[in-house]
Amino acid sequence: MDNILQVKNITMVYPTGVIANKDVSMDVKHNSIHAIVGENGAGKSTLMNVIFGKIHPQEGEVRYKGEKVSFKNPNYAIKAGIGMVHQHLMLAPDLTVAENMILGIEPRKGKIFLDTVNALEITREASKKYGLDVPVDKKIKDLPIGVRQRVEILKALFRNAELLILDEPTSVLTPQETEVLFETLVKLKESGKTILFISHKLSEVKRLADTVTVMRDTKVITTKDVADLTEEKIAHLMVGRDINSCRIAEPENPGKVRLSVNNLSYIDDENVQILKNINFDVRAGEILGIAGVEGNGQSELISIITGLMKPTDGSVSVDGKDIVGLSPRQIRELQVSHIPEDRMENGVAYFASLEENFIVDRYYKSEFSKKGKINWKYIKEYSNDLIKKFNILTQSSKTAAGALSGGNIQKVVVARELSSNPELIIAAQPTRGVDIGSEELIHDLLKQARDKGKAIFLISADLDEILKLSTRIIVIYDGQITNHFTDVSNISGMDLGPYMLGVKKEEGASGKIRS
Repeated sequence: MDNILQVKNITMVYPTGVIANKDVSMDVKHNSIHAIVGENGAGKSTLMNVIFGKIHPQEGEVRYKGEKVSFKNPNYAIKAGIGMVHQHLMLAPDLTVAENMILGIEPRKGKIFLDTVNALEITREASKKYGLDVPVDKKIKDLPIGVRQRVEILKALFRNAELLILDEPTSVLTPQETEVLFETLVKLKESGKTILFISHKLSEVKRLADTVTVMRDTKVITTKDVADLTEEKIAHLMVGRDINSCRIAEPENPGKVRLSVNNLSYIDDENVQILKNINFDVRAGEILGIAGVEGNGQSELISIITGLMKPTDGSVSVDGKDIVGLSPRQIRELQVSHIPEDRMENGVAYFASLEENFIVDRYYKSEFSKKGKINWKYIKEYSNDLIKKFNILTQSSKTAAGALSGGNIQKVVVARELSSNPELIIAAQPTRGVDIGSEELIHDLLKQARDKGKAIFLISADLDEILKLSTRIIVIYDGQITNHFTDVSNISGMDLGPYMLGVKKEEGASGKIRS
């Protein structure tokens, strides 16, 4: 099979002096799914941006369909037949699906007016052609993340992409949305497309890809047929050591109840009941995991607990104190920390430095400021300690958070929240988008916090994560708790699945501690 893409001896050094790619070479076969894996900062996204014409390397060359290419910008790459779906989606949120689809190539009525009817029809035809169902007249901001992902892929295919680059396409998708995406990618391959697939999830790589390139420390370690490697071997090649994926040991003696949620209900502005009589406790020295398909009330539950929303009914207490009506800052003052599920929307200030992001919730405290004057010298030392402890890849503590890779941004959020001396940790999707080595680090830090007596409420769409870390597990479906597993030692995803899908339900299920 001929190669559709050849990358030869690419070296990319940013103006800041950071080496992102060093002598990188890779061949991609036509009509295949080629995975690229590596730790955060290994150089994967940089390499994709070189191929797509977003940045230009100091050394090396890219050959596409046998011809040497050096695209001035992504528009030239798109015209040549290369499409890219970025990790953080590049859609205009206030425009409709159809308007995003035809952006830059708008059909017109005369010379001035947009032909809206034609735009809608064009989008419907593309949707049907590629088997990607999208609501053509809905605004992007009103769509679930999985549907937005579909729009991005459809937009690239509509522009005749033969080589499709997907940068962490499943990092924000539910398991169901991931299944739909994989079915689509297989169909695209069967229709003659070639897909470059960047992922941290090795189970996905094993299942989907034909070939895998492993990167580490800005270099290519190897390229092999996926069938010749196990997940464990790929992980070892990525990080240079074995990864421990075993379930953590149960805590010996959980302590007092730190977080108590009682008869909690929430009805939204459209009079839809999102949460229905939710009850559970989280004790010191344990991790309570909540399993469920995203969109079943978890986001609203987190927002209520952290003071971002008020419930319609019921109560939430921390150490016996009712916190309903308190501001997020007042709740944080009760030694509550919150790792938010969307790092870009709620986790970091994109253009602020790492130093500013690390102290955004504590800048007014005595160690960081005196008499209204910020102690930047101490903050720099404090930030560098966190950067080192959490293995955040950055050139400087003064680097803007948005300049980091997605996984390193996630580590910035986790570092801030776990360093605030919390007694209660609300951890929503704590390892979303991070590589397997960083995932192991974050899991170990959560275990250490648990063993020090911290109470942890873990919300994750990753069932392996829930099963690995949880002391107890509650399952949520359609805003209700459908079961409570107090002994998780032999529980599997197959046991949780029927309760996650609403096929099974224990009447009156509650996550309360029974004395």
